[in-house]
Amino acid sequence: MSQNHYQVLGVPPTAPAADIKRAYRRLATELHPDKHGGDRHYEERFKAVAVAYGVLGDADRRAQYDYQLQLAARRAEEQRRAMAEAAMGGPSVYKMPGQPTTGPPLRTRPPAGARERHYQQRVPRQRVRFNKQDFWLVAGLTFLIFLFGISAKIVMDRVQANQYYDEARAAFAKGQWGEAQRQLDQSLALREDHPAALRLRGQLYQDIAHNLPAARADYEAALLSEESPPLPPAATARVLYRLGRCQAGLHQPAAAELSYCRALALDTALAEAYLARGENRLLDLRQPRPALADLRRGHALLQRAGRSVPLPYLQIEGAALAHLSRYSEARAIYFQALRLQAEDGRTLFLLGRLAQQTGDSASACEFFRRGAIAGYSYAERAAEHCP
Repeated sequence: MSQNHYQVLGVPPTAPAADIKRAYRRLATELHPDKHGGDRHYEERFKAVAVAYGVLGDADRRAQYDYQLQLAARRAEEQRRAMAEAAMGGPSVYKMPGQPTTGPPLRTRPPAGARERHYQQRVPRQRVRFNKQDFWLVAGLTFLIFLFGISAKIVMDRVQANQYYDEARAAFAKGQWGEAQRQLDQSLALREDHPAALRLRGQLYQDIAHNLPAARADYEAALLSEESPPLPPAATARVLYRLGRCQAGLHQPAAAELSYCRALALDTALAEAYLARGENRLLDLRQPRPALADLRRGHALLQRAGRSVPLPYLQIEGAALAHLSRYSEARAIYFQALRLQAEDGRTLFLLGRLAQQTGDSASACEFFRRGAIAGYSYAERAAEHCP
């Protein structure tokens, strides 16, 4: 070596660790190849600086290196003395280090050559130790692998759940109720909070299987699930309307009233919710005036949209008017219902009751007889009391 590591870094052998570190940083910045256009000379110097700091920056390696420098300096001094004595023609003598200069020199063989003097120092192997930093590193890597596995499982389950839901929608559109039910069950087994699948299965339970408790549970779960992007207000209002119909069918009028009100707060143009709330207020809550207001609002919205009012809601509107003693308006609504479905037994029975309330017994019996012919059981029993 033309230079030792201390000379490469430009520090004395007695320099403290902080000076060595500062010298390395300064030289590494000055000699970096990127700053000199990839010059080969600077690249070699940069590598030499890195090697020198790799030795002198570690306390154990620096101690071993200092020991090697001392041995090399001692061997160089001994060789220099021997060459000086040989050049002077003196006897080939060798003085041991520390031998007194007085007295006859200690005669010995010529100094050993470079091949004989060369040796390799054995560095004791360091024992591998598993410290706290290693423990946390392994723990962190294990946690990241576990988290990646869980994330991949969630993503795959969501993709598969969406595929089952799409197949259920196709089966539902074709009227294949059993196949749609099976695909929806598989979708919800992979993703319990799938809002679209919950809504569609609730509709199946409500309209096809007539399983109102199961439909109510699915609608409530769909409303509680966090959908992204969020369901539009009009669609949420329709789910609330369906939930209210289930609650009304399960004889929960107060809960149904709340669901209808929430639906209409989101969509004031939902005619079905007005009609259903009017029915619930009249038949279950015994509130004829609010019921009539809702029924007429729903009636008007349907007419504005060019749709006819369902027969049951016309009958309920007529009953609300009759309850409020508005008999002529009730009779007009009942005859409107008969124009939708002639000889409907329930409508004829309601006309008979209305005739009884106004004191027209003959007309009442006539309507009861026509309702009995239509097969309406209440009309049959009422006709039995007619002369």
